[in-house]
Amino acid sequence: MIPRRQFAKYLTLGGLALVAAAIWAYVHRRFSRPQSSEVVVARSGEIAVGESKIFQYPRPVDPCILVRTGEDSYIAYSRFCTHQACVVFYRPAQNGFSCPCHGGFFSLADGSVVEGPPPRPLPRIMLGRRGDDIVAIGVSAT
Repeated sequence: MIPRRQFAKYLTLGGLALVAAAIWAYVHRRFSRPQSSEVVVARSGEIAVGESKIFQYPRPVDPCILVRTGEDSYIAYSRFCTHQACVVFYRPAQNGFSCPCHGGFFSLADGSVVEGPPPRPLPRIMLGRRGDDIVAIGVSAT
């Protein structure tokens, strides 16, 4: 039979090991970048200048938004607000993205925070061209 004091010691050490594993899993999931591949997000001319299209990248659970800013220019960002991961919405009249949860607003030009509590700019989706296809090729934190 194990003495009470030794049982409490094992129980405490086991609990600390579980807490450490949970923290490691959270940090690993939160800060590791998923391996991304190229994904076709639109065809050239599919959306009009000033309009947007929703897509998922790099994983099917990561919502992003593509905006056609000019005749031959596009820009894309993650739709997760950097404050508390609420989904942001494109506001063409204000030339940016608004977060309805806490009033955050991001610039269309570079994803920077214009107002509100978000601590960082929106992650930018790097785009490329493959013929007439607009292709997401990576994620940049700035």
